[in-house]
Amino acid sequence: MMTRKSALVAVLALACVFTVNSFAQDKAKGKAKSYTFHGKVTAVTEKGLTVNGEKVEGWMDAMTMTYPVDKPDVLKMVKVGDQIMATVYEGDTTLHQVMTMPPDKSGKQYPKK
Repeated sequence: MMTRKSALVAVLALACVFTVNSFAQDKAKGKAKSYTFHGKVTAVTEKGLTVNGEKVEGWMDAMTMTYPVDKPDVLKMVKVGDQIMATVYEGDTTLHQVMTMPPDKSGKQYPKK
């Protein structure tokens, strides 16, 4: 009887720890500074998008790397060669709200800020 009670208490304690941790992460994400990310997709894999990204002042230098995405459907929508724009957050390399950008008349694939 005590073993079941102890196990129940342990499970409830772990559930509380995970719940508090989840809320803390959500709160931290809400306060994290956001940046606009631009780049050209060089590969699409199940792990994310490999993007030749421009420098994002205050977040990351220009580089090509694989970025996870916030929504798996993005991996079905984006193709190699697409120019994209996304939101990124300080301390996180995940691409959020990914959008493909249409080419403009100058040949540039996305608006410059």
